[in-house]
Amino acid sequence: MKALTLKKYSKSSPLIEFSDVPKPKIKPNEMLVQVYAAGVNPIDNIIPTGLFKPVLQFQLPATLGSDLSGVVVEVGSQVTRFKPGDAVFASIFDLGIGSFAEYAVVPENTAALKPTNLDFVQAASIPMVGLTSWQALKERGNLKAGQKVFIPAGSGGIGTFAIQLAKHLGATVATTTSTGNVDFVRKLGADTVVDYKKQEFDKVLHNYDLVLGTTKGDAIEKSIGILKPGSKILSLVGPLDAPFARARKLNGILTFVFGLMSRKINKLSKKQKVDYSFLFVRPNGAQLSEIGKLLEADRIRPVIDKVFPFEQTKQALAYLAEGHAKGKVVVKMHD
Repeated sequence: MKALTLKKYSKSSPLIEFSDVPKPKIKPNEMLVQVYAAGVNPIDNIIPTGLFKPVLQFQLPATLGSDLSGVVVEVGSQVTRFKPGDAVFASIFDLGIGSFAEYAVVPENTAALKPTNLDFVQAASIPMVGLTSWQALKERGNLKAGQKVFIPAGSGGIGTFAIQLAKHLGATVATTTSTGNVDFVRKLGADTVVDYKKQEFDKVLHNYDLVLGTTKGDAIEKSIGILKPGSKILSLVGPLDAPFARARKLNGILTFVFGLMSRKINKLSKKQKVDYSFLFVRPNGAQLSEIGKLLEADRIRPVIDKVFPFEQTKQALAYLAEGHAKGKVVVKMHD
């Protein structure tokens, strides 16, 4: 089968090319899925640089891609929730397997039935952003109705989903975006929109309960000033911290290094009496099923910027890396 594979890590020019690889074999708790569409995520551009090499277990050459939707063609002997012919969607991030391929191995516990009102492209756009938003806002952030959450970069892949989920949970939402996207993020549900070309968000926002860190640079540190004591910052972009290293059972040296990396933000947070933590999304089929229900009920809608054919997956990655996508970029393998 055809797959987009990473052959060599490099910060400036990783070796990524289409390869003919054997169709994967499944274990008893896994399914073989014919991939109809695959979502493109920022992590798919970060992995080839080698930045997460100490954290993610990849055997090179490795198939890239984290999200998929498609049709089950084969199930392992222990699979009970799915059967051949089922339309599913899943995140297989952090499992050492990839979705930019004609077929993918999908563990049963990572998959959910595709929402009936979404096509395969729409479904493939959801898993990574949906699970990240769910695990940040609902699971770890414990966001409640009436609370205030700041979700920067509201027009991006995470932002477009997280704003809608936060509104569903009853929160008041603030975001940042550029001038041309102000109306767009308001329509998603943002209550307060800061045009970052005209204003600094930390001069406008006050007394927030939760910040979802989605942008690099000093935005995480500035966010501390808008939070009330006892609140939380959950960062998707780092710095990595020692609890993350311990949760992944990394060695003592990496735990120490990650502790050093997050020392400044932890010091600033403690001073303000807020809690900082780094969040790394994990595949979860049960949560994806819950997200699927919200999609079927039209409480949350997928936001897709651009769809590329499978043979243009490298162009899709390059387009996402430019940082201007409104919503998600998706690769389509099959009609």
